[in-house]
Amino acid sequence: MRAVVIRQFGGADELKLEEDYPDPLPRPGHRLIDVHIAGVNYADLHGATDTYLAPVELPYILGNEFVGTTPEGRRVAALTKGGGYAEKALAHRAVTWDVPDDITDEQAAHLALQGNSAWHILLNTAKLTPGETVVIPAAAGGLGTLAVQLAKLARAKVIALASTPERRALALELGADAALDSSTTDGLTDRIIEAAGGPVQVALEMTGGPTLHALADALAPRGRLAVYGYASGQIEDISMRTILERSLTVSGFWLPHLYALRTALPASMNALYGLVRTGDLRLVTGHTYALGEAAQAHRDLADRKTTGKLLLDIRR
Repeated sequence: MRAVVIRQFGGADELKLEEDYPDPLPRPGHRLIDVHIAGVNYADLHGATDTYLAPVELPYILGNEFVGTTPEGRRVAALTKGGGYAEKALAHRAVTWDVPDDITDEQAAHLALQGNSAWHILLNTAKLTPGETVVIPAAAGGLGTLAVQLAKLARAKVIALASTPERRALALELGADAALDSSTTDGLTDRIIEAAGGPVQVALEMTGGPTLHALADALAPRGRLAVYGYASGQIEDISMRTILERSLTVSGFWLPHLYALRTALPASMNALYGLVRTGDLRLVTGHTYALGEAAQAHRDLADRKTTGKLLLDIRR
């Protein structure tokens, strides 16, 4: 099969298209899927540089989500711990969902990883409730565009963060109440508080470095910070004093910890399908690359050249 393989760590330059890579070996509880579309995510960038939360063994095929067909011809969306950047991939039955006839492959590819993540970060980790104000970083990205809309559907006030005027305009178009420049952290806490009309109840965080502290400082007493990444590569700590002074809750989120739960992901996938079906959730595709262009997709994502969801068309 054709697959994009890394044989040594080092980033996008190490992603190589191989034309005759061995098919995945059968595993208990897994199905072999013919892959149509794979999602490109920050987790893949971490996997290529050996900075992912889970250990990666070489040689390795990146890709933690995909849409394809089973041997019986069923269209499915699936999550996996690597393997999606290939013509065939294994997926466990517990994290494989049928794609309804009125949902396209491309639409389903937005939902498996980033859609489920946005849903559970907002509603279960951050416990966002109507009337609260939430700060959403990378609001023009694949997860951010979904989180902005889901937060508005939850009747929250949304302060979006994005690095360019075009990205901020997209966040506002998707429903954000305000959009702030995240290209600098200078005065970011004060800018958030001014836009929100006071300290905020909820902030999402996936950047790391100074941004983590700026968002924590913008939280009101008993505020909640939901951390789901460190795209800058800078892992920072929040002091116990900061947490205690305002009774803050700081929660981490990593989607694979939901894989073993029987109802959490099936319920959110069905809800997301429903929102796409009714038009309440707009899916923003930034670019679709051919399989052999995976390295370029990684470069573009790392350089923040894109908006919305990035996809690989495995059939190209």
